[in-house]
Amino acid sequence: MAPPLIQLKDIKLTFGGTPLLSGVELSVSAGERVCLIGRNGSGKSTLLKIAAGLVEPDSGSRFVQPGATVRYLPQEPDFDGFATTLAYVEAGLGPGDDHYQARYVLEQLGLHGDEDPAHLSGGEARRAALARVLAPSPDILLLDEPTNHLDLTTIEWLESELGSRRSALVIISHDRRFLSNLSRSTAWLDRGQIKQIDRGFSAFEEWRDEVLAEEERDQHKLDRKIVNEEHWLRYGVSGRRKRNVKRLGNLYTLRQQRRDYRGATGNANLAAAEADKSGKLVIEAKNISRTYGDRKIVDGFSIRVQRGDRIGIVGPNGAGKTTLIEMLTGAKPPDSGTIRFGANIEMATLDQHRESLDPKSTLAEALTGGRGDHVMVGGKPKHVVSYMKDFLFGQEQMRTPLEVLSGGERGRLMLARALAKPSNLLVLDEPTNDLDLETLDVLEEMLGDYEGTVILISHDRDFLDRVVTSVIAPEGDGRWIEYAGGYTDMLSQRGADLRREAVKAAATAAAEKRESKTGTPSGTSKRRLNFNEKHALETLPKTIARLQAEIAKQQRHLDDPNLFQKDRKKFDQASDALTKAQKDLHEAEDRWLELEVLREEIEQA
Repeated sequence: MAPPLIQLKDIKLTFGGTPLLSGVELSVSAGERVCLIGRNGSGKSTLLKIAAGLVEPDSGSRFVQPGATVRYLPQEPDFDGFATTLAYVEAGLGPGDDHYQARYVLEQLGLHGDEDPAHLSGGEARRAALARVLAPSPDILLLDEPTNHLDLTTIEWLESELGSRRSALVIISHDRRFLSNLSRSTAWLDRGQIKQIDRGFSAFEEWRDEVLAEEERDQHKLDRKIVNEEHWLRYGVSGRRKRNVKRLGNLYTLRQQRRDYRGATGNANLAAAEADKSGKLVIEAKNISRTYGDRKIVDGFSIRVQRGDRIGIVGPNGAGKTTLIEMLTGAKPPDSGTIRFGANIEMATLDQHRESLDPKSTLAEALTGGRGDHVMVGGKPKHVVSYMKDFLFGQEQMRTPLEVLSGGERGRLMLARALAKPSNLLVLDEPTNDLDLETLDVLEEMLGDYEGTVILISHDRDFLDRVVTSVIAPEGDGRWIEYAGGYTDMLSQRGADLRREAVKAAATAAAEKRESKTGTPSGTSKRRLNFNEKHALETLPKTIARLQAEIAKQQRHLDDPNLFQKDRKKFDQASDALTKAQKDLHEAEDRWLELEVLREEIEQA
């Protein structure tokens, strides 16, 4: 087996009370791709910080292979002291790294490098932080929620980019599709210890259920053994005058094992407070449009939303998803067109920005509004501690300030607030952000049982496939189209991923730039495809198919977990060939999309 690049041994850490980490072991070798799984608050982020050398454990050892480069992506990057995003990214480069890579990766992530870090949105801050860790091409990447605040276009680019790299990966993420596509082994941090299998995330849930079932059987056997030993202690042979000291000691040991056992954490009990049924028709929009300046955000969109529909809205950041959902729910009027609402609509919303809460206020105050010890759930009072437990908060957290809650805990808090309101229409903007996998499962079940209507924005592909009945996606120039089924169904009907809209926007921007330089509208002369463009349109599909076959071939070589140890040269050759083929494929696809958009525009002119 290849020597580890990074190794943690017998890591122990306690922040008062129950140990957070107790004897954790983790080893990552070159080329390994590990997903680190665990409940919110289980210590995943803390363990990653220990691996990065940013947190000192109470005991245990950390080993990093001499000369190995490690880069860590935090959930909340620190931009203090940096005037631009380029300066921030360049500060993460090592002595031998190419400074051009900093600008190149920033451009790939949609940033120019001259942005002021103090004014970045959540998605822009995440992309800048990603550029800082990707630019150096380190030996090992420690990524804490890399997909948070990213749109689907960027998530798919990041997935492809990480898949083509030779760096070892340790990933914490709630995005199941992202983990399934990238990981080759799974480390499960559960009740302070790690269990690990040499299979990717797609095998995790079945394996976890098997482990918990086996654990439950072992505890049942332990309970029976204790009962039998206690029976012997009380009702042993009547002539015995001395107890068997060794057997008595074993009984004490068994009892101690039972006391030390930390049972698995229960699941959240999510349930929406439902109002009376709405009418069959919930929303009807006819030819609604909205523009900002000269830019069309929504242009001539129509839809009928009926009771029980579950509609997902997807698209790149800035495409207008929030604007569309605000018009459909009456929060903002359209510039033109009409919107009609059905009878008896009771709406509950979960805002993308999780609403503005006082960070100094307590968890109980946030749920009760600062009024007493009860929460109004569906119009009926429920004690705040009981309601907190439904969302996996302990009674001791009742007076916890919001500023110390983790991202996942804040996500559960906002769900608790939104679901307490009686509703028959749920409007959820990024409901999956920061939620752990178990809570995601329960949220999906809750939405499946919800008798009302759901409209949601999400960048979680797996969540969309499991929950929604139709997907609304942007086609460029303010056009939006509804597709039946989930995200995967939308892609199969649409015939391309969401990069099409981004490429079209880029082509439009380029055309506007050319017009501004010449001062002449592009429509004054008929644009035609030249010979090279026509030839590229004819030959690029074959090139794309050839590159896809090459990628599949090299990926089959690299799927052999022992290849690195058996044949290092062949491993390096396959990795290099895979990287080049994926880069060429991206360029070919983007060029084909750009030419196809240009061809359509010429034909429509």
